[in-house]
Amino acid sequence: MARPHKCRKVELIPGITYFKPRGIPMDMLEEVKLSVDEFESLRLADYNAFSHEESAERMNISRATFGRIVEKARYKIVDALLNGKAIIIEGGNYKPSDTFEYRCRRCHRKWQFTVERRKNANCPHCEKENIT
Repeated sequence: MARPHKCRKVELIPGITYFKPRGIPMDMLEEVKLSVDEFESLRLADYNAFSHEESAERMNISRATFGRIVEKARYKIVDALLNGKAIIIEGGNYKPSDTFEYRCRRCHRKWQFTVERRKNANCPHCEKENIT
C-alpha cells in the first residue's frame, strides 16, 4: 500500500483560475490542469525566488517532494504555452495556511492577514475592497 499524501500548506489561493490563448474559441481548446499546490510551488520558487528548502518548509513538505511538484508544474505551464492550451487551476491535496497573502487590484500592494481577519479584507493602503 502506498503512503498517503501529506496535505500541502498553501498561502495564496488564486482568484483567477483560468487562462487561455487569445483568438482560439473555448470549444477548440485543450486544457492543462494545474493544481493549487503546484501553483503555490511556482509562486514560492519562481515569483518569490525562495530556495527549495524554504519553499518546502512553508508548504510543510520535504524538499524532494517540493522539487517534484515544482518540476511538474513548470512542465504543465510550458506545455500550455508551446501548444496553445488553456490553463485551469483547481484541485490538489492542500490546506489553506493560517495566514493569507492578498494583493490589491487597484494599488498592487501586498499584505498578509490571518484567517480571522480575512472576512474584512480591505486594502490597508487605499482601503478598497478590490483584492485578490
